[in-house]
Parts: sequence; structure tokens; C-alpha cells
Amino acid sequence: MDERRKILLPIEAHLEKAKQLFDASLISDNAMVQLLLEHVKQQTGKMMRPILTLLTARLFGEPTEATYHAALALELLHTASLVHDDVVDESDKRRGQPALHVKFNNKYAVLTGDFLLGLSLQHAAMTQDVEIVNIVGGLGKDLAAGEIIQLENTQNKTFTEDVYYDILKKKTAALFVVATHAGARSVRAAAEDITRVNRFSEMLGIAFQIRDDIFDYSDSAEIGKPTGNDMHEGKLTLPALYYINSSTDPAVKEMAYKIRSKVATATEIADFVAQVKQAGGIAYAEQTMQKFRKDAIEALSPYTTHEVYPALIAYLDYTIGRTK
Repeated sequence: MDERRKILLPIEAHLEKAKQLFDASLISDNAMVQLLLEHVKQQTGKMMRPILTLLTARLFGEPTEATYHAALALELLHTASLVHDDVVDESDKRRGQPALHVKFNNKYAVLTGDFLLGLSLQHAAMTQDVEIVNIVGGLGKDLAAGEIIQLENTQNKTFTEDVYYDILKKKTAALFVVATHAGARSVRAAAEDITRVNRFSEMLGIAFQIRDDIFDYSDSAEIGKPTGNDMHEGKLTLPALYYINSSTDPAVKEMAYKIRSKVATATEIADFVAQVKQAGGIAYAEQTMQKFRKDAIEALSPYTTHEVYPALIAYLDYTIGRTK
């Protein structure tokens, strides 16, 4: 049995209902709004975070109406953040297709993101649980804060991993944490259980982002972005930070400043990517990712005999073992 099949086995019927509700929510009686929403639907991913919400609910009970609405609130908020991020990052593509702001324009994209945020809050309210509304709202705040910190970090003259992890936790791991928190809360799981699954999802989210950062050093066309893309955007992720902080050559930091300032040439970035690889930056990131995987598994230790446990481990391995 492949990993994705193993992940979905305990929640197949539940996921189908969640997908139907998601599609039904992206309907408008205004022709222009519907056109924009259809474009959004074409770029919807594998609903990995709603899947995690449903799996967590199954770990502690049976998914409820609150579970479905929480899962939708999370997916809609995540989708809105991607629409806005593409505008901020000036990204031309989303899942191999023109980004919304490219096909239409920035105004339409920002307003579509706002529309999705409104839908997200509506579904959060439909859970009739103030705590779920609160954590979904907190997620929106964290995602925005992560973007602001990342923008500000392009002017930073230091290269610590602390800032990297701060951005990562707010921009990526927070989505996974809210997925487990909302799922557990929707079936009234105990506080201790919520703490454990949130620890699992935070470690998973960090490992997920490290895998994504490693992709930036791959020459594979399957990934969908050019090698060194993060550096072209002024971002220095874990492999590069390892190289910068382990080198005693002043020229390395000088080049890192140029990359952050977005004045490095394509040739300079290509050379820097090669240097990071040669210095063991990829190996360091891989080892670090495996450490977070181990910590994630440890957080689930009380649930090893539960029927959902294999699905959660498969989910973890799927997210960090993916090839794109």
C-alpha cells in the first residue's frame, strides 16, 4: 500500500464530504467573482491540511460538523494566503499555471484573497466554537507576521537560524499546528492530547519546510521552480545559513549580503548554490529534517496502537519524502 493510500484509509468518506463542501463554498452569483473562484479551484492542492484535521479528529473520536467547518476554514485561509503571497513575491506561477494576479491583475488578486478570508471566517464561525474561531484568527495574524518578518529580514546583517525558524514557524508550521488543534478541539479532545498532536504537527511543519528549502538546490524540472529561486528572491534558507555560519571566508558573507539585497547576478547565485552543496549544506539540512521527524514521532508515542497512528506516520513521511 502506498503512503497516500495509507493516509486516506481512515478518512476517505470524511475527506470526500470536505471536498464537496469546499467546492460548494466557492460559488458566487456574480459572474466576475465566479470566474476568479474557478481559477482558484483549478490551483487547489491535495488538501493536506484538511486531511490532517480529519485524521486528528479520528484519533480522538469521529469528525463532527465542527470538524468539517474547521477544515474548510483552514483550507480557505491557506488558499487566501497563497493568493496574497503570489502578489507580494511577484510569483508568476502557481502549480504550473499563471498566478491569479498574472491572469487578472493585482487588484483582483488581493480582493479575491480577501473574499476567501471572509469565507474562512464564516466557516470558523459555523463551528460554533469560540476557541476554533480564535485559533483560525490567530493563524491569519501569524501568516501575515511571518511575511513581514521575512521582508524585513532581507535587510538583516546577521545570519542566525533563530530568525529562519521564527519565520518558518509562523509561515508554514502554524498551518499544520492549527490543523491538528482544530481537529482535536472539534471532537473535544483532552488538553494533554491537544498539546501532543500540536507538538507533532509543529515538528512536521518544520520538517516540511526544510524539505521545501532543499528543493531549491535541485536541478529537477519536476519541482516547478528554477534552482536558486529562493536566493533570487533574497531568501537564504537552512542549507545556505549552514554554509555562511561555518565559513571563515569574509567573501561568503559579502555574497550573502548581495543575495539578500537582490543585487547578486544569476551567475553569482549559481556559484553560491554550488558552494553550499560542496560545503555540506544539503546534508546538514537533511540531518536536521530527520531530527524533527524523530521528534514528531515521539510526540505520538501514546497512540501507537490506535488505527489512525499508521496514517499519521505515513502523512509525516509523505510530506518530507515528497519529490516536489
